[in-house]
Amino acid sequence: MNPIVKKLCIVGVFTALMCILAPVSIPIEPVAITLATLMVYLIGACFSWKIAPWIVALYIALGSFGLPIFSKFQGGFQVVLGPTGGFIWGYLLGVIAESLLITLLKNKRWIYPVAMLLATVLIYAFGLTWFMIYMGGKYEFGHAMMVCVVPFLPGDAAKIVLASIIGYRLRQIFDRQKADE
Repeated sequence: MNPIVKKLCIVGVFTALMCILAPVSIPIEPVAITLATLMVYLIGACFSWKIAPWIVALYIALGSFGLPIFSKFQGGFQVVLGPTGGFIWGYLLGVIAESLLITLLKNKRWIYPVAMLLATVLIYAFGLTWFMIYMGGKYEFGHAMMVCVVPFLPGDAAKIVLASIIGYRLRQIFDRQKADE
């Protein structure tokens, strides 16, 4: 198979998986708990920094243009530009950092959870900053942390453990297939 076609297929399949899993959410306010971060972790673990960001960028573009693929089955520019939009944009920053670290040290199991933790910090930092600016001072830092970060820590820790195990194995499979070409 042509390598470009293969990469396009990979981007398409993993974008579709993210579109299917990301809207599944526990609707707490103001930020819902979703499976989007699990997909960010898996995408960053499985693919190089040359492919992973394209998958997440395509997901963001599709959602921006109205497909109901964001939390609570929402879509549209109002979501990516709204109070929680920073978390969505943070997925792109997180997957870039994670995939870059894992690409550099892909045979070291310990880098997977470390890179996913870095991705989480970037997602939270960008999303929390965006949220606080958007809300115009309604939330002080401590209060914003309590509603936008703290409720997500246990779930994200579990997602990191799961994605580290699955991602490490999938990366080996994908890299082996690449070597066979």
